[in-house]
Amino acid sequence: MARVVFTTLTVCCSCMPLPILSTVSLPVAGEEETIKIGSHIKMIDYLLTGPANVDHASEQRRTALEGRVGGHMRFASVRTRSDLQPGVLDDGEIVLIGDLFADLTALIEAGPEGRDAARAATGDRGRMRVAAAEADLAAPITRFKRDVLCTGWNYWDHFEEGKGRRNGQEVDRPTAPTFFTKSPNAVIGPLDAIAWDARCSKKWDYEAELALVIGKPGRSIPAGRAHEHIFGYCLANDVSQRDIQRRHGGQWMRGKSADQTAPLGPHLVTPDEIEDLGAIRIECELNGEVMQSAPIAQMAFDIPTLIAELSFGMTLNAGDLLLTGTPAGVGNARTPQVFLKPGDMVVTRATGLGELRNTIEERDLYGDAEIEL
Repeated sequence: MARVVFTTLTVCCSCMPLPILSTVSLPVAGEEETIKIGSHIKMIDYLLTGPANVDHASEQRRTALEGRVGGHMRFASVRTRSDLQPGVLDDGEIVLIGDLFADLTALIEAGPEGRDAARAATGDRGRMRVAAAEADLAAPITRFKRDVLCTGWNYWDHFEEGKGRRNGQEVDRPTAPTFFTKSPNAVIGPLDAIAWDARCSKKWDYEAELALVIGKPGRSIPAGRAHEHIFGYCLANDVSQRDIQRRHGGQWMRGKSADQTAPLGPHLVTPDEIEDLGAIRIECELNGEVMQSAPIAQMAFDIPTLIAELSFGMTLNAGDLLLTGTPAGVGNARTPQVFLKPGDMVVTRATGLGELRNTIEERDLYGDAEIEL
């Protein structure tokens, strides 16, 4: 005879106390096994389907009640009239959760509990919500603990197209990933204007990229466990100043770090929303013409390898942003060369990740400088 222990729960639809099954003990293969029933969902499914199917049935029911598949989530940073708030997308709206987390970096640092709290917030109809299509989005990550981490030459077609265009700084094909950094002050939102100043560069170029954000901190991470450390993916455009990139002895940071030049977003998408990462096609469109288009599968070094190499002896922190490289088609490698100018519209898109839409806008980045190019 199975031992059944009941507690009580007030059911909202009737406001009447009903007995809830919390623990069932029954003999299995001659021994007593205790099944923990953690919710009313499992109680119902235990009664309807029996112990053998309780977990599967409960998960299906929970999915239907939550209106999402598994743990799939998308996050955003929203500019309101008074502040900047993190939010989670829910059925065409963004649920604001600024009372729970100062920003998405804080949510990421909170680990699984942070994500669970954000998920629970979507069920609170009293929370402030904004229509996703009308939201004023900032970059998903707005608070950085280090420079933006970047990958160069991670599509072989891009490496090959640059031969003869590197101002004498030619190198052999790399046998390990090439990393560099860029200033966080370069990062802007998915619809913000890209700053441009002819006095700071004569060669402004586009670079569509897949970006990822680290969720779980780690050092010397094995490639086979790299997926455990990824919080989510988004898009980036690593707008570059090619003459500045070559001006400083082959160190790329200065040619990638002009203020207000690196669009990021539109949302931070959790990995479980992506069925086949390699099949994602990333594109860059300039004034309506597709300039770059390639699947992620063409990467020279895949994402697990990037994380393993980058974390070798170096801790990756929760909230760190990594750009994973750009495919062929950049303006510097074309004949004739194509460089950005005020009024241009740059669109960066990828399968399932949305798009960035950024105009080029002339701004004063030169200030009181005395450097002449």
